[in-house]
Amino acid sequence: RAKEIKTKLGTLLQKPDSAIDFIIPYPEKPEKPAKAQKPSPEEALQWRDSLEKLLQNPYGLASFRSFLRSEFSEENAEFWVACEDYKRTKSPVKMAEKAKRIYEEFIQTEAPKEVNIDHFTKAMTMKNLVEPSPSSFDMAQKRIFALMEKDSLPRFVRSEFYQELIK
Repeated sequence: RAKEIKTKLGTLLQKPDSAIDFIIPYPEKPEKPAKAQKPSPEEALQWRDSLEKLLQNPYGLASFRSFLRSEFSEENAEFWVACEDYKRTKSPVKMAEKAKRIYEEFIQTEAPKEVNIDHFTKAMTMKNLVEPSPSSFDMAQKRIFALMEKDSLPRFVRSEFYQELIK
């Protein structure tokens, strides 16, 4: 535990711009999101079968991100959210700025929050960024969505926090 904290603190000292998103891991279960309204057990039950519904619900997204943070894989949800925000961008100048930030933060090799995508997807994404468009990150976003759906969602559904939500 002390070694984990030391590692996290070392990372914080190296990357002060990302320190705001960084939380030292907690032992048991993820903290409950405070801002969004808690869903009914029936609504939360729907998340088992639909990552899309989970991500579209502010409380669900906050809960899932908190769970991923406890597993040290929050970059996947952050990337997905960044892509959704990017797709809503209208201004070509702002789109180019966001594309650059997303690429540097999540896609490029050794990025601070590098997501796990295959070489082909990374190459296609880089090619799409020559002329940024709302669909520039679609392939990478779909790969990460599939990864979260297949891997992270089942673990989230088995988590103590989710089990409390559906009671």
